[in-house]
Amino acid sequence: MATSGSATATKRTPTSASSDPQTPANAADSATQGACGKPLRADAARNRQKLVDVATTAFTEDVDTPLDEIAKRAGVGIGTLYRHFPTRCDLVLAVYGDQVAGLEQRSYDLPKELEPGEALHEWMRGFVGYYAVKMGLINLLRSMMQGNPETFESARNRMRESAARVLQPAIDAGVVRPDATATELTRALGGVCLASSTPEGQETSLAVVDLIYDGLRFGAPNSSGLDSSRDA
Repeated sequence: MATSGSATATKRTPTSASSDPQTPANAADSATQGACGKPLRADAARNRQKLVDVATTAFTEDVDTPLDEIAKRAGVGIGTLYRHFPTRCDLVLAVYGDQVAGLEQRSYDLPKELEPGEALHEWMRGFVGYYAVKMGLINLLRSMMQGNPETFESARNRMRESAARVLQPAIDAGVVRPDATATELTRALGGVCLASSTPEGQETSLAVVDLIYDGLRFGAPNSSGLDSSRDA
């Protein structure tokens, strides 16, 4: 990824659930809970997150990367990998869930750091990084959907809610058009990313996402003069 927005969207540091009531408690679950849902020791949580991070990169490059290779790159034994992820499907679902949680967390963090329009724009660009990982796993994920319908329906709902969390403040601030919806936004972003499955295509996706953002600003009450740094 060429931008900080897309790169940081797919990385999460293992932490405890925040005391901030606006932070989703389950955003840290994948890093702090084991396969049985029990809290992990700090070192075990670090190993688990390291495996997920390594698998994210490996599966994006080659979805058939052997599990022993992932364990080796993570600096742990294959037994440690299987303790956290008894099957390959468990690891794939953990990677997918980590991406969803990363984008969800950014929908809470970005509005605290940026103006509403900028927060929305950065979240949209981060979506490209999320989708790059998903594309690497798409066939495996499709085969799992039948056996895990609740998992994927929950993920879709979380993505729509995350989109709404950054979209609505931008609408309220008058910097994007008021008729935009979170469902339309996620579908548009997903469609753009589906057409770009290579690193070069992902760069194109970022450019098209910028165009979508400009389209959202068209006709907005306070759109003039926004993002002057981009327009200069």
